[in-house]
Amino acid sequence: MENLLSIITFIPLVAAAILALVLKGGTEAADRNAKWVALVATSVTFLISLFLLFEFDPSNTGFQFVEDREWIMGLRYKMGVDGISVLFIMLTTFLMPLTIASAWTVEKRVKEYMIAFLALEGLMIGVFTALDLVLFYLFFEAGLIPMFLIIGIWGGKERIYAAFKFFLYTFLGSVLMLVAMVSMYMMAGTTDIAQLMAFDFPHETLHVLGFTVIGGVQTLLFLAFFASFAVKMPMWPVHTWLPDAHVQAPTAGSVVLAAVLLKMGGYGFLRFSLPMFPVGSDVLTPLVLWMSAIAIVYTSLVALAQQDMKKLIAYSSVAHMGYVTMGIFAANQQGIDGAIFQMLSHGFISGALFLCVGVIYDRMHTREIDAYGGLVNRMPAYALIFMFFTMANIGLPGTSGFIGEFLTLMGIFQVNTVIAFVAALGVILSAAYALWLYRRVVFGELIKESLKTIADMTPREKWIFAPLVAMTLFLGIYPAAVTDIIGPSVTHLVETYHAALPAETLAEAGH
Repeated sequence: MENLLSIITFIPLVAAAILALVLKGGTEAADRNAKWVALVATSVTFLISLFLLFEFDPSNTGFQFVEDREWIMGLRYKMGVDGISVLFIMLTTFLMPLTIASAWTVEKRVKEYMIAFLALEGLMIGVFTALDLVLFYLFFEAGLIPMFLIIGIWGGKERIYAAFKFFLYTFLGSVLMLVAMVSMYMMAGTTDIAQLMAFDFPHETLHVLGFTVIGGVQTLLFLAFFASFAVKMPMWPVHTWLPDAHVQAPTAGSVVLAAVLLKMGGYGFLRFSLPMFPVGSDVLTPLVLWMSAIAIVYTSLVALAQQDMKKLIAYSSVAHMGYVTMGIFAANQQGIDGAIFQMLSHGFISGALFLCVGVIYDRMHTREIDAYGGLVNRMPAYALIFMFFTMANIGLPGTSGFIGEFLTLMGIFQVNTVIAFVAALGVILSAAYALWLYRRVVFGELIKESLKTIADMTPREKWIFAPLVAMTLFLGIYPAAVTDIIGPSVTHLVETYHAALPAETLAEAGH
């Protein structure tokens, strides 16, 4: 199918435009129509994206389904996917219909709500398909706008503060990335990502403002991109926007934020940092590894102290993203395989956990852990599903959460055993905060009067969780479904990364 990537990217955007220009909002019938248009558009996008998966050739480590044409002012509209990006597109298209279905009870400005999510889906897919620096930057930055509106309009009491904090953190980090992109164009004479991956950026030691910069230009470019991707992940210590954004965002917003938007940072490291600036990446790898290790332990301890369910799960996300950055900068097959697997797995599991919070929030309108207790007596189906995803979040063998953490720890163990040991502590701490949350919410006697009439999950809610349960189990039992697709592309990335390192750097790193 020609122009498949453009079709997948723009179906949600066209649906958003139709809603904005054609459908009049405000009435009950119009709100219902808006929901159905959004659900149909996201479902069609997912079904068409299956063609992408079925036609994709994992043995080809180059870019596939490439679209390349003239755009504006000499810039090119270029799209394509490889083994690293194709599954992120599938994750996005898989989750969006479930996200729309979870928002079926929204009553405030429904048409605008659906437009925001449709626009967000198209822009997120665009990030994973863009093969031109300018196109990537436009999609990457434009995605901030609908999420800013989702938090700022449909969020909680502190929504304005959280929305601006989210926007300013992520936007300011990206300003440096834009400066770096202009510099790259000046040096390489192109904005084509495939050509830039093959371009040898200077890495001779520089002296800047009295500082010695080992790795030279590559290190400076790496730091500029790192400023953007580290905030997006988010990495410690620039993670503080995430708990606020999650707590204030509506349930559907939290699902998309945790499941897809955070993954753009990890994807950026794999698409830009390692292949384009290998020497800069190697120079700063110890810093990134220790930042990741600190994130895993520190945010896990912070999660233990939370009284708000969403905030606890948000800190859990920061800890799990620590494993991702650790695996990526281990720069070996197991580490990067594990990092990508962890990102995909986290998309299903964290999305489901935020939906679990949303189920009881819709009934009780509070996220305080102390407001609950003994829910198993009234909500056995909910207790079962919540337990399943709690165990998956811990990394129980047989679930997808185990595979990602195990591969990542295998990868980092080959590079630094001390950091591997510190990271392994995070597995124990994740069990502590996740089980602590589950025990206080679900187990115990049902003594609170307000909970004695609470209803169990509706059929709609159960159907939303069913695909997430299925994928978490499927990937946990058959991880080759992911590793067979990403494996050749990751192998090619690792080989070209190490081939680009100077001999003395390789000797110091023990490679």
